[in-house]
Amino acid sequence: MNFDLSDEQQLLQDVVTRFVEDNYDLDRRTKLVSGKTGFSEDYWSSMAELGWFAMPFDEPDGGFGGNQIDAMVIMEQFGRGLVLEPFYASIVLGGGVIKRAASRAQKAALLPGVIDGRSQLTLAWAEEQARFDLHDVTTTARAEGDGFVLNGQKSIVTNAETATHIIVSARTGGGQIDEDGISLFIIDADAEGVTRSNFPTVDGLRASEISFTGVRVTGDALLGEAGNGFSALRGAANDGVLALCAEAVGAMEILYKDTVAYTQEREQFDHPLADFQVVQHRLVEMFMEYEQCKSMLFRATMEAAQGDTPAAQRAVHGLKHLVGKAGTFIGENAVQLHGGMGMTEELRVGHYFKRLIVIDGQFGDADYHLACFAA
Repeated sequence: MNFDLSDEQQLLQDVVTRFVEDNYDLDRRTKLVSGKTGFSEDYWSSMAELGWFAMPFDEPDGGFGGNQIDAMVIMEQFGRGLVLEPFYASIVLGGGVIKRAASRAQKAALLPGVIDGRSQLTLAWAEEQARFDLHDVTTTARAEGDGFVLNGQKSIVTNAETATHIIVSARTGGGQIDEDGISLFIIDADAEGVTRSNFPTVDGLRASEISFTGVRVTGDALLGEAGNGFSALRGAANDGVLALCAEAVGAMEILYKDTVAYTQEREQFDHPLADFQVVQHRLVEMFMEYEQCKSMLFRATMEAAQGDTPAAQRAVHGLKHLVGKAGTFIGENAVQLHGGMGMTEELRVGHYFKRLIVIDGQFGDADYHLACFAA
C-alpha cells in the first residue's frame, strides 16, 4: 500500500495549508464563532472559488473525481486551524449521500449550487433513542399520492442552521432497527413543517434539533430507491468518520507541537520543563499516539478509497476507536503540561481539546467502535 500523496494531492495540501495559516489565528476564529452564522461567508466563497467543493464529485456531474484521500488532505489541515466553515457537513456528509444515491437529474439540479457555494447541505440521521446506530430510525415517510409525508425528529444535526437543504433518513418500511426499509429524502430547509432549534456546541460549532411535522414532499425528493437507502447512508457516514479522524489528527499535531514548545520555554527549578525526564516521557507518549493515529488514518482512508469492503469497514472502526482514545490522552496531557494556562480561553490548547472531545462523540465514540471492530 503506497502512503505517498500524488503530485496533485500534495499541491492541494500546500494550498489548504497556506489558506489556514493565513486566515485562522485564534482571535479571528473567536470573532467568527460569535458572529451571525458562526463562520466566514467570505472564506466559504473563497473555498468554492478554489474548487474544493467540486473535489468529491464525478467529472460528468461537474466535479473533479476525487475520493476519500483528497478529503483527508483537506480535513487534516482544517483540523490544524480549527476551521469553522461547514465543508464537512455539506460536502463530505451531504455530498457523500448525493453522489451515492441521487439520480443524474437530481445531481444536475442540485450540485451546481453546492459546488459554487450558493447551496449548503446537511445530513439529519441521528435520533434520540438510537445512540450511534445508523439503522435505528423512527422518523417515518408515508407514501401519499405521488409523494411522501414525513414525521419525526432528528438530533444534533450539524450545520442545519445555515443549510439550504436537509437530507433525512426516514423509514418507509421494516422495523425500527432494520437496515431494510430506510429511505433518504432531500428537503428544503425552509419547507412547511420543518422546525429547527439551533444551539452552539462546546467546540464553537453549531447544531440543531429538527422536527418534521407533516412535511409533504414530492416523489422527486426521494434519493435512490424507497427502502434501499441504508447503503448510501453508511457509505456517507464512513466518509464522515474518515474526515473527522483526519481533522482530529491535524488537531493532535498542533497540541503536541504547542506542548513541546511550551515545555521548552517554561522554567521550573532553573530548568526548562522539557529537561525533566518525566515530562520527556509524557511528550514521547503524546507523539507516539499522534503517529499511530496518522498511520492508521492513511491505512483506513486508502482501504476505503479502494471500495466498500469488509476490510475497509473494519479499518474505519479501528481508526475511530484509536483516534477517540488518543485524542483524549493528548488533549488531557496538553492541558496538564500547560498548567493553569491550559484552561484559559485565551490559549488555543483548550479549544483544540474541546474539538477532539466532540469528534470522539460523532458517529460513535471509541467504545462503540471498539465493539464494532470486535464483532
